[in-house]
Amino acid sequence: MAKIYVNGDVQEVNLPLNVTELIKQLLVENPEMVNVQVNEEFAEREDWETIQLKEGDKVDFLYFMGGGAR
Repeated sequence: MAKIYVNGDVQEVNLPLNVTELIKQLLVENPEMVNVQVNEEFAEREDWETIQLKEGDKVDFLYFMGGGAR
C-alpha cells in the first residue's frame, strides 16, 4: 500500500494507479465537473489516464462554482 494525500487527507492506495482510477475508487461526485491538481499542478483531463500517481503525491479535487450578483 502507498500513501497519497487527497484534499489534505491521507489515503492508502494500491499502485500503479492513475488519476482516472483514483476518481473511480473514491466515488468522486460529478467527475465531469471536477478539476484535478497533482502536486499543485493542474492536470489536463485528457492526461488523467496517463498520470501515474506515486507515494506521497498530493491530489486535490476542485469544483468551480458559478455565481453572480443580483
